[in-house]
Formats: sequence, C-alpha cells, structure tokens
Amino acid sequence: MLGFLGSRLLQSLLVLLAASFITFTLVFLLPADPARMVAGPSASVQTVTSIRHEMGLDRPFLGQYGAYLGRLVQGDLGRSYKQNTPVSTLLASRIGPTLQLMLGAIALELLIGLPLGIWAALSRGRWPDTVVMGLAFLGAAAPQFWLALSLVYLLAYRFNLFPLGGYGGLSHLFLPALTLGIGGAGWYARMMRSQLLEVLSQDYIRTARAKGQTARGVLIGHALRNATLPIATMIGLDIGTFMGGVVVVESVFGWPGLGRLVWDAIRVIDIPIIVGVVIFSAFVITLSNLLADFVQPLIDPRVRYR
Repeated sequence: MLGFLGSRLLQSLLVLLAASFITFTLVFLLPADPARMVAGPSASVQTVTSIRHEMGLDRPFLGQYGAYLGRLVQGDLGRSYKQNTPVSTLLASRIGPTLQLMLGAIALELLIGLPLGIWAALSRGRWPDTVVMGLAFLGAAAPQFWLALSLVYLLAYRFNLFPLGGYGGLSHLFLPALTLGIGGAGWYARMMRSQLLEVLSQDYIRTARAKGQTARGVLIGHALRNATLPIATMIGLDIGTFMGGVVVVESVFGWPGLGRLVWDAIRVIDIPIIVGVVIFSAFVITLSNLLADFVQPLIDPRVRYR
C-alpha cells in the first residue's frame, strides 16, 4: 500500500507540474500586456516599462515560470491584475458555492441515473430498456446551455416554481444542479446498465441463483456491489470537473462559483486568476482520482493496490 501511495503521489505531482507548465505557456503566448492592464490605458510608456520590470515580465519565459513555481510551492497564486486581490482569496470566496453545486449535481446524477440504469439492465431487450437508454442518450447529448435555458423557461418563468437565478438556498440551487444532474445521469445510467449486465452474466451469480437465493438477494447481495466499481471512478472525475467550475451553467444561473470567476477573468485577460483556477482544478482532479483509487478496494476486496 505504501508503494502504491508513493507511486500515485509522484504521478499526481507530475500531472500538476505538467498542467502548470502548459497553462503558463499558453498564457505567456497570449497577445496581451499585463503591465499595460495594471497601469491603465492612459499610462506613459515609462510607467508601463517600470511596472513590467517590477512584475518580472521582462525576464525570459523560463525565468518567469521558475519564479511562478517558487511562489506556487509557498501557496502564493499571485494577485489579480484587475481586482488587486490575492488569487487565493478570490478562490476561497468561490469554493463554497462551487462545493454546494457539486454536491447537488452529483446527488441528482446518482438519484436519477443509477435507478434508471438498474431498471434498464433488469429489463434488457424490453421497452423499459429502450426508453431508458434513449433518455440517457438525450440527457448526455443535450447542450448544457439549451438544457439550462429550457429549465429556466419551464420551471422558473412559466410555472414560477424556482427563482430565475442567483445564489441563495435550496430553491436557487435546484435548477443549476438539475441541469448538471440530467447530463450526468445519462452517463451513469449507461454505465450502470452495462456493468450490471456484465456482472449478472458471471458464474457466481448463476451459482447464487442455483442455491435458491431470491432475485432481490442476488441483486443486492452480489451484483450491485461489484457493478458499482466504475461508478466510484466516475464520481471522482465529476468532483474534479465540478470543483473546477462549470462556466455555462454558472453563467446562465448567475451562480457565483469558480466557473463564473474564471469566465470574468478571461473576458479581461486577468492571467493570475486564469492560471490559479486551472492549477486548482488540476489539483482537485488528481486528488479525487487518488481517492477513487483508494475507495475501490473497500468496495471490492478483490481489487488490490497496485
């Protein structure tokens, strides 16, 4: 286990290093002048040159990247050019709403997708299977902006069941979480169906049935536990994706999460925020995948740390 932990931690560090390098390179190549942005459009050339020197922007690429890594190791993500506020402070102020949206979306994904996938698997070849798989395909393929606007129009505008947008209690959370949940539920339903059908065809399932166990006992006691292994990995990926911010959904509903923060930063080319959100997203994704790898042996002891 210690060897597995060390290997996975090393891989995670390499992933974070690669993510920081690629992101920093892409931002470095942008045709924008952060010094001019900080100084303002009416600043003189001498002022812009002085600010560029103070920010270290007149150094070569590797020098700038090395300085950024040195600050990053110390937990310093830089300061926003536009707001003149530490990026870590801005991220901290948006993590709470993003975490709420993530938990709501994953809960709805599981509540909708897993029962439908089980129903489809148990009804293989019959009309419920066809209907569920058709709905799963539509849910997974539907564009988020179209789904979000449709839910706003139907449930918020026409029937006035939920607020049109904004940040508040569960009523504000439901529509953005449902938008993400419907799309994710399609993938969970398809995955649950395929995994459950594979498990139900195994020899030990036939043995359990031959011993006289009921269909419910076989399903709950044997099949579901083994069929949920890929689900744990999918949840880990969703945690990383949602904690990185969901730009479209947060913009439609006016949700003040990380996605909205990075979208506002992109519009004004606020480079420290853009890089900071990408690094944070990469960290959350690698951490969630690492946790998923540890959870799998707890679900199925046959899976070993490797």
